[in-house]
Amino acid sequence: MDAVIRGLAIYFTLLVIIRLSGRRTLAQMTPFDLVIVLVISETTQQAMLGDDFSITNAVLLILTLFTTDIALSYLKRWWPRAAHVIDGVPTILVIDGVYDISALRGCRLDREDVMEAARSQEGIESVKDIKFAILEVSGAISIVKKIG
Repeated sequence: MDAVIRGLAIYFTLLVIIRLSGRRTLAQMTPFDLVIVLVISETTQQAMLGDDFSITNAVLLILTLFTTDIALSYLKRWWPRAAHVIDGVPTILVIDGVYDISALRGCRLDREDVMEAARSQEGIESVKDIKFAILEVSGAISIVKKIG
């Protein structure tokens, strides 16, 4: 039972930390981010397993983590407000060719991040050609091009 409680505590702690770190982290992983992920994975493994490195304990933890993930997916489906809290909501970064500076700051993005997405997705060279730039809950930036 100790392993289940440890697993749940680590799962929800990581969920909160990742949620607070922002969506930018999900879409734009740098070498530094990879090192952090590796260190976190080793640390969480030790925290979840404690002194019990048995296969039984490992299987119990794996089942706990998958069951929790599945339960949260059902919770998000039944209660849309939970999805907004757990996953967040899309954030509009550009409206009709004008940057929303407060949204960019809040998402820890800069104008160049938006323009990189605009160039790669739509071949857009100027923010004036963007109708909407939206930071999706996945961390990707979607670009809607102005027509005409």
